Amino acid sequence: MANEKNLPLYDKFWVKHTFSRTMDSLTLLLLLLLLGYRIFCHDSYTFPCFVAVICESWFTCFWIFIISTKWSPAFTKTHIDRLLLRVPEAELPAVDLFVTTADPVLEPPIITINTVLSLLALDYPANKLACYVSDDGCSPLNFYALLEASKFAKLWVPFCKNYNIQLRVPFRYFSHNTNPPNTEHSQQFIQDWLRLKKEYESLCSKIMNAATNSIPLIGEFAIFSNTQLRNHPTIIKVICENKGLSDELPHLVYVSREKKKQHPHHYKAGAMNVLTRVSGVMTNAPFILNVDCDMYVHNPKIVLHALCILLDSKGEKEVAFSQCIQQFYDALKDDPFGNQLVATFLYLGGGLAGLQGIFYIGTNCLHRRKVIYGLSPDHHIQNGKKDHDITNGKFSEKKRIFGSSKGFVESATDALEGKTLASNNNIWKYVEAAKEVASCEYEYDTAWGKEVGWMYGSTSEDALTGLKIHTKGWRSEVCSPDLIAFMGCSPQDIITVMVQQRRWVSGLLEILLSNHCPIFGTLFGKLQFRQCLGYLWVTTWGLRSVPEICYSLLPAYCIINNSTFLPKDLGQWIPTTLFVIYNISTFVEYLGTGLSIRTWWNSQRMARITTTNAWFFGLLSIVLKLLRISDIVFEITRKEQSSSNESAKENNGRFIFNESPIFIPGTTILLIQLIALVTKLLGWQPRVRNGHGSGIGEVLCCSYLVVCYWPFFKGLFGKGKYGIPLSTICKSMVLAFLFVYFGKAY
Repeated sequence: MANEKNLPLYDKFWVKHTFSRTMDSLTLLLLLLLLGYRIFCHDSYTFPCFVAVICESWFTCFWIFIISTKWSPAFTKTHIDRLLLRVPEAELPAVDLFVTTADPVLEPPIITINTVLSLLALDYPANKLACYVSDDGCSPLNFYALLEASKFAKLWVPFCKNYNIQLRVPFRYFSHNTNPPNTEHSQQFIQDWLRLKKEYESLCSKIMNAATNSIPLIGEFAIFSNTQLRNHPTIIKVICENKGLSDELPHLVYVSREKKKQHPHHYKAGAMNVLTRVSGVMTNAPFILNVDCDMYVHNPKIVLHALCILLDSKGEKEVAFSQCIQQFYDALKDDPFGNQLVATFLYLGGGLAGLQGIFYIGTNCLHRRKVIYGLSPDHHIQNGKKDHDITNGKFSEKKRIFGSSKGFVESATDALEGKTLASNNNIWKYVEAAKEVASCEYEYDTAWGKEVGWMYGSTSEDALTGLKIHTKGWRSEVCSPDLIAFMGCSPQDIITVMVQQRRWVSGLLEILLSNHCPIFGTLFGKLQFRQCLGYLWVTTWGLRSVPEICYSLLPAYCIINNSTFLPKDLGQWIPTTLFVIYNISTFVEYLGTGLSIRTWWNSQRMARITTTNAWFFGLLSIVLKLLRISDIVFEITRKEQSSSNESAKENNGRFIFNESPIFIPGTTILLIQLIALVTKLLGWQPRVRNGHGSGIGEVLCCSYLVVCYWPFFKGLFGKGKYGIPLSTICKSMVLAFLFVYFGKAY
């Protein structure tokens, strides 16, 4: 028994993907050979070859980032039995649960309450949990939905725990089981099941009716009567309060932070910081689990799995957060929009796990509160050598960091010193103190968003916050139990995918061009070199769009001018072999992950489309911001339940278009390729001026790009939402003819 108590709570295993390493190394070698050919071959001193060598230099650099990140993948295996042997259930640490939502239209309340219900039903002592829901839309509909959901939870949570139900999110549970499961359960189970299904249908009906008919703003809802989206007071409502009993519901608190038009609210990062302070005043759990409103709990023991990592004797000193990967319950067949990222999480996410740790991805993550408060891993309170102001300073010093609330400063000090607090059974009395720390002026002249909490300065607050934590020297770990931890809904159309990708890229570029740049983290902080390369891989996505667009236009330019950018004679085998090796490598990786051939192709196709469209506009957003022409707008991703998402079923993976300029680059590239192929077919090329003319290589490159942009080709002739708008086609035609004109002229 004593030996078992000394065993690690989790094991970490490193994996050698020999085939992947070999193919990646060959790809790098061929890229270097191609660059060497460009530099030393006299036939390469032409304008197309000059552009090609610049683009290929960037691709080589980008590939170095990728190969370094992928090289030493690792995964973890947690041991809940050892955790419960070492820490009795009554002594398990408290955990605060954060759920964030911002728009009741784009993020319907029925999705949010299903996530909340799955959290309330976690396999964890209820008196150790407190769920805080941030409503940045200040919607009475969200509050009403939570009130009704809390009533349903009093039936749902005991039902799940009494009958050991594993899928504890009602909309998924009842959609999978339209009738009582054919099991050996008693007649009582069947009666309870039928009753719960009826109650859930009633709950959905009430919320739908409330969404259709406005909620009377009286009684508890009166506070919403004079609110506007960007101008309203703090609203904090304790919906459920646990009296210290493990068989009751956990605390459930509704939070809508104060907003004023003249004050910046910092989007999701600001909401997370408010939740951190509110929970610090009310419950102050040493651990924080944050999820997006659509990411429900799929594994009810996930908190125990994550705590195995954070409470391990080694992990306790080194690991800041335990990150679960994103997986989706409504994934379209063959991933037509390339947004499931299954292979990316396995190979690149696994590679990061073998370094300093996976990135923080903004959801499905268990944090240490003291790390969020800015503590470094090498801090020792006894000697006070590090983070002196945070832990051992006077109240005035702590006030500069954490703000003016004496109650919150005291709770932050307790959290930093690792003091274990007794369960807070009376959180009502802290509501006024919580409102104080949720005011929009509270953060002025403090370290919030700069040294403490979720970081400000990027719309990708998750990546920036994780980078800041890694720069302090902390590690992170992937938590991937056999049963998937969380599942959420994915974008169901190309428009939503483009909006999401553009927001990611603009936020990541903000990080790259700020004083939080990963390079500075390695030079002046404790960010490991290869971890820095991993961050450079993701933060330079937007920069990649420029060489990608230029390279995609080179074959057409060469055909139109009857020149070439491809090596000749024996040199032509370098790019040919490179293309084959790269595609075989990715193809085998996808098949090894259990994905289909069609999924692999969709991923390759979407890599071209996303990079040249969404990523380019993400870069353009940053340029306009730097020129002070316009600021970046945070766009919320639309979320829909698959069971009610008729549009997704109707579209079935087909591309739909709107008049957004984000589709102009892709349409222009397609038109230019078509013009080039027609020029070659009809023999409209000029005579070769010097060197070699265009050949079969350029034709194959153009043809490959047409196949990649085939959804755009169909969009040229499509009707309704499946057709590219005439205004977009006209703009793209103008750009295409300008390219042809200036390409021939110069």
